[in-house]
Amino acid sequence: MSVQLRVYVPPHPLIKHWLTVARDRNTPSVLFKSAMTELGRWLTYEASREWLPTQEITVETPLTSCQGTVVNPQMPIAVIPILRAGLALLDGAQTLLPLASIYHLGLSRNEETLEPTCYLNNLPTKFGPQTRVLILEPMLATGGSIMKAMAEITSRGIDPGYIRIISVVAAPPALQKLSAEYPHLNIYTAIIDEGLNEQGYIVPGLGDAGDRSFGTY
Repeated sequence: MSVQLRVYVPPHPLIKHWLTVARDRNTPSVLFKSAMTELGRWLTYEASREWLPTQEITVETPLTSCQGTVVNPQMPIAVIPILRAGLALLDGAQTLLPLASIYHLGLSRNEETLEPTCYLNNLPTKFGPQTRVLILEPMLATGGSIMKAMAEITSRGIDPGYIRIISVVAAPPALQKLSAEYPHLNIYTAIIDEGLNEQGYIVPGLGDAGDRSFGTY
């Protein structure tokens, strides 16, 4: 049986609520940023199911001893926001993964060619072989930026099967590129939209997530 990319659209009402707030063109920047934080939180919650490494321990309750399960603190977790817009999801993700290491990857898109260029990369030379990696990329549109990010990350020893991508809005072109190159990936997104316009923006989408998060229209 062939391996296939898995894309999850969690039916959580809070994800639907905050997505709608983020889509609304009349949402002010401060509320848009709050919506992105909440989407980062709830999508990370969904993505961490059966992904975080755990271990069994024994604890003493006030009455007796019992078995329990905890997240294994020895297993490394890395969160990688794709700048700038990925920073808007970081606060929400970090509340659930407070011990994770944060690495920044800055990518900008040429608006004429739609090709990405890297202006900041503080990824380590090599990740541990079982490091869990959470990529925060709000918009999966043409696929250029996320494919470049995946190339940078996997070249440092990460198994794509340990990677989770958090996205607010995804479009078919990006998902098709990821599926062809990285079929072991798991993606968690609030919605899959119908496609892109001539400028490479997702339609209906939510506009430029970076500009709307930081008030730089």
